[in-house]
Amino acid sequence: MTLWTPPRRGWLGRPTFVALAVATALAVPIGAQSPAERVDLDAVYKIKDEGFQRSQVMELTSYLTDVYGPRLTGSPNLKAAADYTVGKLTEWGATNVKLEPWGPFGRGWTNEGFSFQAVAPQVFPIIGYPKAWTPGTNGPVTGDAVIVVIEKEEDFAKYKGQLKGKFVLASALQDVPAHFEPDGKRYTEEQLDELSAQPDPSQRTQRFPPGGPGGQMGLNRQRMKFFADEGVAAVLETSRKGDGGTFFIGSGGSREPKDPPTAPQLIVTVEHYGRLYRMIEKKQAVKLQLDAKNVFHDKDLNAFNIVGEIPGTDKADEVVMLGAHFDSWHAGTGATDNAAGSAVMLEAMRILKATGLKMRRTVRIGLWTGEEQGLLGSRAYVKDHFADRTTMAVKPEHAKFSSYFNVDNGTGAIRGVYLQGNEAVAPIFSAWMAPFHNLGMTHLTIRNTGGTDHQAFDGVGLPGFQFIQDPVEYDSRTHHSNMDVYERIQARDMMQNAVIVASFVYHAANRDTILPRKPLPKPQPDRTGPPATTATSASSGR
Repeated sequence: MTLWTPPRRGWLGRPTFVALAVATALAVPIGAQSPAERVDLDAVYKIKDEGFQRSQVMELTSYLTDVYGPRLTGSPNLKAAADYTVGKLTEWGATNVKLEPWGPFGRGWTNEGFSFQAVAPQVFPIIGYPKAWTPGTNGPVTGDAVIVVIEKEEDFAKYKGQLKGKFVLASALQDVPAHFEPDGKRYTEEQLDELSAQPDPSQRTQRFPPGGPGGQMGLNRQRMKFFADEGVAAVLETSRKGDGGTFFIGSGGSREPKDPPTAPQLIVTVEHYGRLYRMIEKKQAVKLQLDAKNVFHDKDLNAFNIVGEIPGTDKADEVVMLGAHFDSWHAGTGATDNAAGSAVMLEAMRILKATGLKMRRTVRIGLWTGEEQGLLGSRAYVKDHFADRTTMAVKPEHAKFSSYFNVDNGTGAIRGVYLQGNEAVAPIFSAWMAPFHNLGMTHLTIRNTGGTDHQAFDGVGLPGFQFIQDPVEYDSRTHHSNMDVYERIQARDMMQNAVIVASFVYHAANRDTILPRKPLPKPQPDRTGPPATTATSASSGR
């Protein structure tokens, strides 16, 4: 059956007439007696018009990246960016805007000066950067470079007493393949169809081999303690992936002030690392000079999340949330991970305020910190407001919660939604997606997706969702890398993502009922570990 609908505006507000046959078919929930999900196309038009004609999303992104730079949790940069964000939300008319503390997190860390070069047999600069939470050098340090690849405990004895003041190349030499395919990609329709299919349960694989990852992690801790005890000048490594001047970085030290110090640690581009390695193999006397000013911040060991609201009307005690993680790693400026998501969510809030659209439920933004260390900020927020996942003791706010929408897969265009196994929301989201088919948002998948803050909500039985996004260069070039900078952001994708999020939030806020939920999960053991841990790489699993 074909029904008529009022004119719907296209991407830039130009009228298009669309038969509602497809939208109605998508909108019919499971069960013949269920009514079709209502979609307010007048509101969608206003959201598109504001979001495409007067967008501020790229200006927000530039401030978060260019002006405030990397936003490592606990750092002064993060606090400065948060103060800017509180100011913008307040300027737009949001209420209850604040920094909500959580903790303890541990000490903060920043690099406030870095210079690294070879000084013999030739002088040349070396591209690299210190790992987070590692000490600096207290001024320029010059020393010989040596190869020390420790792969088993027996290897330690070969180097004992020989490494004081040395620059240690601690990674094996890597091959660098040629790139015959572009780094940037968008999903094809075939890939989206495959993603939408129910996963084959017989194809589940173990994440780690039998016995888990503890053996290698234990050896890594031993290596770093050994290098610190030996008094090395610095430990040099390459990242597991990356070339062409790109490297991927994380943590190398502890956030706990009382933990013993580690050695200075650097990630170096594979090309420069390879040159040093090959010269040492040829018995050349390679000397390096490093000046790294790394600063620990111990004054406040707690962290914070940023929250703000647009009050609802007749259902103001119920809440729809949107959010993203605000923190980043430190070698780039945290653009695609995750200034992109934060700017999209801020722009969605601005759009909803600027259009003057009335919403029955309160809309609340949450911008989380400590995500890169294990979803710490969002989990702390969920525990404080909704439920403790370790006991599943729920709080009154749990019953008043409708849904949480998250963006954290880079700059790429939204193509659909991961349903997190929630079958009942599929027909609802299908209807909400219909006005955005012309923007390429066409697919739902029942699958779970991990490694970001919607999991904190899903873990206590609340509807929490992450959007399917085009990968662009996220995994290949920008995620946790020194190339995670403003230039890698796609403006049109960002604009349409903010529009889509604003529309989803608007419709969730105006439904007669909150979104359907999965059954309440069983209590889950706490896997976050102690407040501060020593790591050798980024811990976020996206």
